[in-house]
Amino acid sequence: MADYPQMITPVNHIEPVPRRVRAFLGATVVLDTTRALYVWESPNYPQYYIPLADVSPAVLVDEEHPERLSRGTARRHGLRAGESARPGVAHVYGDDALEGLAGTVRFEWAALDAWFEEDEEVFVHPRNPYARVDALRSTRTVRVELEGVVLAESSCPVMVFETGLPTRYYLDRTAVSFEHLVASETVTSCPYKGTTSGYWSVRIGDALHADLAWAYDFPTRQLLPIAGLIAFYNEKVDLTLDGRQLERPATHFS
Repeated sequence: MADYPQMITPVNHIEPVPRRVRAFLGATVVLDTTRALYVWESPNYPQYYIPLADVSPAVLVDEEHPERLSRGTARRHGLRAGESARPGVAHVYGDDALEGLAGTVRFEWAALDAWFEEDEEVFVHPRNPYARVDALRSTRTVRVELEGVVLAESSCPVMVFETGLPTRYYLDRTAVSFEHLVASETVTSCPYKGTTSGYWSVRIGDALHADLAWAYDFPTRQLLPIAGLIAFYNEKVDLTLDGRQLERPATHFS
């Protein structure tokens, strides 16, 4: 059993979205709705399903291609706005869909240039309303090692508790041994924390361990305590917490 809370929402669970949702292709508003639905296609997070009436008809391109999907029959559509064309990125569900989904559109997230909940941009995927992400300052001692080399040690970490993931330990930069770190060009985004401002690989001898550490210099307001701090993947380094070595967790980051 994992030592952190797991996602428990069942697949195909459906709930109303109480927020205004908008998405853009270039400067064109593709959808604008206060009637979106959360649909859990996997336990980790939902996707938006949008009422067809709240999608701009000038942007949708019916590709005349019905498909039998796990949630019902849907007609495949593309998007076109000005010079931008995105084929096969939307599905409009028919009458045999799961209850509540008939007449809704499911978009591929990356097919739209920007998504907004109310007036705040959302990245990667919709935020799970049943997930919590808390950043708490602590005085527990954290040491990070790899192959016996100490990479960081701190007695004032910020601990980030995120549903479905192991606790992450964010450390002041003065607690990190940068002589072992090599800057990387990797950038990732998180719907809860924002976009990373830095990634580092770790060099030990002749071996380079890619992208083991990261930082958010400008996180979302909810995660401001981690601004500028550095965290390491628990799955890929050896962590000691108050003198007790932690097992490396097995996640999709392993």
